[in-house]
Amino acid sequence: MMIMDKDLVSIQESRVLMENAASAQKELALFSQEKLDAIVEAMVGSVSKQVESLAKLSFEETGYGRWQDKVQKNLFVTQQVLTHLRSLKCVGVISKDEEQRTLDIGIPFGVLVGLSPVTSPVSTTIYKALIAIKSGNSIVFSPHPHATKCIKAALDCMIEAAEKSGLPNGSLSYMDTVTKEGTKELLNHPDTALILLSGVPGMAELGRRSGKPVIYSGTGNGPAFIERSADVRQAVQDIVSSKVFDNGISPSAEHSIIVDECIEPQIRSLMQEQGAYFMTEEESCALAELLFSETGKHRLGMVGVSAKQLAKRANFSVPDSVRLLVAERKYVTKDDPYSKELLAPVLAYYVEDDWMHACEKCIELLLHVRNAHTLTIHSNDEEVISLFALRKPVGRLLVNTPASFGGIGLTTNLTPSMSLANRTYGLGMTADNISPSNLTYIRKVGYGVRQVDNFLFKQESKPQCEESPIDSVQKVIQEALRAIQNS
Repeated sequence: MMIMDKDLVSIQESRVLMENAASAQKELALFSQEKLDAIVEAMVGSVSKQVESLAKLSFEETGYGRWQDKVQKNLFVTQQVLTHLRSLKCVGVISKDEEQRTLDIGIPFGVLVGLSPVTSPVSTTIYKALIAIKSGNSIVFSPHPHATKCIKAALDCMIEAAEKSGLPNGSLSYMDTVTKEGTKELLNHPDTALILLSGVPGMAELGRRSGKPVIYSGTGNGPAFIERSADVRQAVQDIVSSKVFDNGISPSAEHSIIVDECIEPQIRSLMQEQGAYFMTEEESCALAELLFSETGKHRLGMVGVSAKQLAKRANFSVPDSVRLLVAERKYVTKDDPYSKELLAPVLAYYVEDDWMHACEKCIELLLHVRNAHTLTIHSNDEEVISLFALRKPVGRLLVNTPASFGGIGLTTNLTPSMSLANRTYGLGMTADNISPSNLTYIRKVGYGVRQVDNFLFKQESKPQCEESPIDSVQKVIQEALRAIQNS
């Protein structure tokens, strides 16, 4: 019996996929926007028939979140995102100024490498495939090792529909044998033009070392601040509904809440009405040990688990109505697990004297783990909102909205996206909601409108300086000497 080395198989597969993608890119780069749009429509038309089955497959394979909420994520991509994509022009002449005689031409980057997260594997993969093809780029996926079945199923569906609509073979593909060495080969391949890295922090350093442009998208320990001028009832409802959606694993979901002390009793009462359970310190410690290993990493099987299940596993009981577990904290420290991102329906809870102290707490949290992602403020004081917007080291500030939905552009007018970039570890090109516009560069065209002869620059002559007294004396002496010589 012959034993295959999976790393070698994966590396060889990566090379073949990249060569095929590079070959297909030469043809794809010549496609008009209309032709690309037709392919995107075919991809969506095919995968939209399977949004529920893919959501269930994702949950069965990973055990993360709720399949019902994953259906909503898939529908968001195949409906709202598609509507937004239809309005975009990404390649060819994208703008023309007749008066100034200038053109902007969108040019695809080339071959992209896509890594999708285990938390939202299907919706993120669909989204990346759509924006890559929309912008005229080939893309090769490295499926997440714990979500290969559902990612491959989504891609198979789209690949078949796309190629029937004229997409060159190899433009949209994925690794079948997934290993770290094979993925590393994709990242470092000479034909890789751009890396789309979502929710796989373990690959962030490899992406940086590749020397390629990287767009990093992931989660963070995003704080939410309820300021005293807020509509408190609405703020609490927004935060709870956002954090329990898909059991707390959406990319922009809240991970901690900071409340203004003067309204804290009201917030606590409203949160309990909404299904929040405030743990004792003993219960918080027991849950923390369950969520994180000794090295500080999330334990397998503890991500995206319901509040009721988490409490049961941590050996304490909660009422059936409980949807959210809350750990009361005072300080942000490297040793406190609740200062980290909490990929579950769990929130850290801080109370501060006023908005200025809350401001400092938000900065501490943002800088603690994978900073620069998302911050939410619930307030009706425009001055406070403005100061938060100007001073916080964050990629996106959401105002008076549930973060899970506002961050992706569902309840805000931010770009509808399942890839929310952030400059984690200083890595990444942008902190945008990633769209096809991030996957092209602009070629500028300028027509001559003036003749150069009319605009030759002339050096200005320097004004003559007045003679100094010393110069006058020297002149008189020189004239006297010449007179003596002539005589």
